[in-house]
Amino acid sequence: MTGRNQTPAETGAPLRLAGMSWTHFLNDGAANFLPGVLPAILVSLQLPVTWAGALMTALMIGQGLQPFVGIIADRIGGRSLSLLGLCGSSLGAGLIGIVGNTTALIAVLALIGISNALFHPQAVSGVRQLASSRQGLAISSFLIGGEIGRGVWPMLAGLCVMLGGLQWLTLLALPGLASLPLLYRCAPSLAQRHRDAAPIAWSQHAGPVMRLVAFCGVRAFITYTITLLLPLLWQQGGGGLTTGASLITVFMVVGVIGNLSGGWLAGHLGSHKLLLAAMLLATVTAAALGTTAGIWLWPLAALLGIALFATLPLTVLIAQDMLPEDRSFGSGLVIGFANALGAIAVIGIGPVIDYFGPAPAFWITALAALAACAIVPWMPRLAAEQV
Repeated sequence: MTGRNQTPAETGAPLRLAGMSWTHFLNDGAANFLPGVLPAILVSLQLPVTWAGALMTALMIGQGLQPFVGIIADRIGGRSLSLLGLCGSSLGAGLIGIVGNTTALIAVLALIGISNALFHPQAVSGVRQLASSRQGLAISSFLIGGEIGRGVWPMLAGLCVMLGGLQWLTLLALPGLASLPLLYRCAPSLAQRHRDAAPIAWSQHAGPVMRLVAFCGVRAFITYTITLLLPLLWQQGGGGLTTGASLITVFMVVGVIGNLSGGWLAGHLGSHKLLLAAMLLATVTAAALGTTAGIWLWPLAALLGIALFATLPLTVLIAQDMLPEDRSFGSGLVIGFANALGAIAVIGIGPVIDYFGPAPAFWITALAALAACAIVPWMPRLAAEQV
């Protein structure tokens, strides 16, 4: 077995956690800025708007590999997969602006999705290893880096396109590539899974895992659909590319309030009450976005982000508690596989936008959030609530 348990005092845990959050910001930013420049890409490649959902699916479908990456990560230990992931996501981000046809674009988007799948399982497990206590806060801090990245990078990408055209997107590859040495220093070298560790008791866990993945898949569908719809809705009203991308920034960045408060609220309310309240709020705000225009889009987008992201650290911890010997696998299920399921469902949004416009599609996300509410009573709880 490689690696060893290290205390925060030995490893400088707070600084290493900050470095992990920063690289998460870069990875998820590079891997998720497509919605902010999607209108310009559709025009450049002369694609109809019905392609919007398909391109988003091509970007996200690779995340379905995360559970399999997690299995490998648990067995080989180390941190090499996270390093490969950040490298691939960054290179793919730089290639988006210089591809010349739809086939090449889909190949690049697939590369980004696969690289994103490589990054997360080891990284999430490493963050939990660095935190000897207050693991929920550590996971939240790490996830916040990714959510801010997903929020800020669409606006940065839109600004690059406005200033220099799609070719300027190559600049977005540089921060991640430059930060690879930092990730190597900050990410702990994970221990290999014990050879004699008990296998996953699927007869006991299959049902709860399926319900947890279903909830996370619905949440992913809502998140991806909202990031797809907001710039298109703004552009339909005559707005510019950068301003439309800033709606994604508000949705994601203000949503980190949910990341920070979700674990604390769950400790006071219980995980089920927090999940139910969050998805009820998401139902109302998603429906309101479909009937709103102008300045009110910003506060509603912010409120929806808070509601959705309040559930994210909680579901990651539940998955890892259920599979303590396979935490990378558990993380991969709720962050990756569930996200891929949500991405597949986004394909159906393209025709809806084409025939009815972006606004009615928000009602579909509201119905999806209501469906997630129905799943909550049957979901597993945090291990601390089961004693």
